[in-house]
This record gives sequence, C-alpha cells and structure tokens, in this order.
Amino acid sequence: MKQKLQMLSAGILCLLSLSASSTTPMTQQFVDSTVQSLQRRLDDASEGDTVFVQPGKYEGNLLISKRIALVGVGKPVIRGRGIGSVITVSADRSTLMGLVIEHSGTMLIQEDAGILVKSSFNTLERNELRDVLFGIYLLGSHNNTISQNTVVGRNQLELGERGSGIHLWNSHRNTFSGNTISDTRDGFYVQNANGTLIEDNEVCRVRYGLHYMYADSNVFLRNSFHDNVAGAAVMYSHGIIVRKNIFAHNRGFSSFGILFQDCTGMVVDSNIIVDNVVGMFFEGTRRNVFRHNVIAQNDAALEMFQNSTENIFTENNFIDNLNPLFLIGKRTETRWNLGEKGNYWSTYDGYDLDDDGVGDVPFKIQNVFHYLEGQYPNIRLYLYSPASQALAAASSAFPIIEISQEKDVFPLMRPIEIEGMDELRDNFDRRGISKDVGHAHATLAFALPIVCMLTGGIAFWRVIRRRQL
Repeated sequence: MKQKLQMLSAGILCLLSLSASSTTPMTQQFVDSTVQSLQRRLDDASEGDTVFVQPGKYEGNLLISKRIALVGVGKPVIRGRGIGSVITVSADRSTLMGLVIEHSGTMLIQEDAGILVKSSFNTLERNELRDVLFGIYLLGSHNNTISQNTVVGRNQLELGERGSGIHLWNSHRNTFSGNTISDTRDGFYVQNANGTLIEDNEVCRVRYGLHYMYADSNVFLRNSFHDNVAGAAVMYSHGIIVRKNIFAHNRGFSSFGILFQDCTGMVVDSNIIVDNVVGMFFEGTRRNVFRHNVIAQNDAALEMFQNSTENIFTENNFIDNLNPLFLIGKRTETRWNLGEKGNYWSTYDGYDLDDDGVGDVPFKIQNVFHYLEGQYPNIRLYLYSPASQALAAASSAFPIIEISQEKDVFPLMRPIEIEGMDELRDNFDRRGISKDVGHAHATLAFALPIVCMLTGGIAFWRVIRRRQL
C-alpha cells in the first residue's frame, strides 16, 4: 500500500511538471528488477513518458537521451560499472527522482559523476548519491532545479583525489535547494555560472564548502557550511548576495569561514561566522557592504590585505574574537561605520555619557600587539601572555610605535538585534553544529608566577629585536 501511494504521488508530480512543457501524449511504464535492461526500457520510451522503477538493484550506466521522467519507488539502486558516469542526462526537461545512485568511475578529467547533466530545464530531486567521484556535474547546463539530494563522497580518498559534491561549469540560472553534501573535495564548485541560487543546503567534512570563481549575480541564502577545512572561497566575482548563512567550526591549516578575493559589489548580510581560524579573509576585495553579521569566537575575526579598499562594515556584532583585525600592510580604506551606525565590539571599554547607545570614544580596532601580529605572525605564540597584555596596556597610555589607524568612530554599546537571527540560531542548533558558542569571554590568568612573566617578556622582546635586525 505504501509503495502504491509513493508511486501515485510521484506520478502526479511528474505529470504536473511535464504537462506544462509539452502537449505530447504521455504514458507510464513500470520497471522491476526482473527487467533485463533498464537502458532498453528507456530507449523504448516515448518523449514525455514517466518510467517508474520498482525496488531492487539495476545495472548502469544509463543515458537519458529523450525527455522522460525516471522515478524511483522505494529507493531502487542504480549501480554504475565503475567507469564513466552512472547516469548521463543529455535531453532537456528530464526528471530524475527518488533513486539511489552509486559506483561511478574514477577519472577526474572525464567528469565521472553520479549524475552528469549536459542539458537544460531538468529536475533532479530526492536522490541519494554514494560511492561517486563527482556527485552531480552540470556541464553547459542551464535552468535546472536540483533539490533535496544527498551526496556522500569517497572519504577513503585523499581530498585532492575526490570530485566535488555539486560541480558547475559554464552553467547559468540554476537553483540548488535543500541538498546535503559530505566527504567530497569541495561541496559546491561553481565556475562561470551566473544567476545561480543556492539555498538551504548543508555541507560538511569537505575542503571548501563553497568554491566559487568567475561567477556573477548569484545568491547564497540560509546555507550551512561547517566542520570543513574552509567554509567558502568566493573569488573573482561581482554582485554576490550572501545572506543568513552559517560558517562554523572550519578549522585546519590556513582555514577561514569565508575568503573573498578580487570581489566587488557584494552584500554580505545577517550571517553567523563562528569558531573559525579566520572569520573573513580579504584580498583585493573592494566596494562591498558587510552588515548585520555575527562574527564570534574566531581566532581572528578579520584578516585583510591593505589592497582591500572601500568596504563598509556597519551594525555587525564582533564577539569574543581573539584578534578583531589581522591587517597585512599599513592601512586600508575600510569604513567601519555607515553614517552614525558603527559595529558592536565585545572588547570595547569606552563609555556612553549621553546614553544614545553609541560610544563617545572611537574604538581602535587594533592594539599594538594586534598590529605587530599582522607584521610578524610568529608572535601569535604570545597571544594573551602577560607580556602581550602589558604591551597593550602600555600603548593605551602612551604611544610605543606607530600602528594602523583603523577605528570605528561610532562603536555600539550593545549587540544589535538582527532580523531573522532567532530562526538562524534555531537552524544552527537543529543541525547539531552549535557546540559551545556561548558568550564566554577569554580571560587572562594573572596569577602566573613572576618567572613566567619575565620569560614571556624576554622572549617577546627577542622576537621583535631579531626581526628588526
């Protein structure tokens, strides 16, 4: 009875989607595991037919060369030959739904994938892909809808030997919604793909959750990129909207929540960026707006080359980051407020005599230790040591060396309330990735023995002296 209901609901969905695009008469065919060749049945089908696949295991590889809907009932398994792609879609307006797809080939240069799409206006929905090199590969393929699929890569391979979970090349105006990707090389690899919508997806245990190059006017909405080597790398692109996403627990060598390189005209709004080595990294990135984000408990909230200019940060919450700004160079042209709206900094110790919610004293984003760390990264070893704290305290009383002049002229006294943040936190908790992201401030153990203070101070002085020589 359950299988009949699944067949009926799947059939209704396919008929609705296909009838809107053609007036050709459609038929329904049912295939079970006793059928010798599923490919033969696909070849015999007419344009617009719906082929229902009963539970069982079917041998691939399959080619869909005409407009049909291939619908699984009870999760039938399509097993590839271990060479090439398991299913190749070369016909427009086709549908793949409810299938388990496994055992693709092993050649990266041949785009061996669970599903290789070379056509447009297709629907791929509620499929499970496992033991595949690439998950879903779109090659010159436009206006497709890819939703609620699960891709699990080959975690026995080294990261560089795997393919991406979802890979786009020269493919425009595609929509990806509600997919889950793990154990691939990159979650989404997007290159030369404009007008893409990526929403409500989850990516974990990969190299880059999102690897994004030469693609403009795309939207990333309510995705979760967590427990990766790096959350997202957005490069050489214009007009990107990044809104209500989670970038969390991305840690490894040279890791970050989000990297921006040579990007312009972006709006990065209402995201959670928490517990990364670097929250956001900038190189050659100009004229973008960052607002209403929570950047919390990262080793460095921001790492920025001085060639990243004319960016605006307004009404963001910077909470409990070990270093608010790791600046590579002398200065930037970053604006740390828009009008009289600055940002909230948990380390701001100024005052608000007129009680308007804005600090009366500008917030110097870097102290002398933060500045030196940007010039000499090795001294991070002494972060929060008594020597570094003493140096920072001394520099606030009188100038020691000339440091950058990055400052928030209108620092906020309280964290701002961000629209939709409760929903985003619930999503954060529901996915089981919240871990410990409370507001515990880092503290310094002043009860260290005097010998530790002297040792740390001498070692710190030697590092700086050696760099000067």
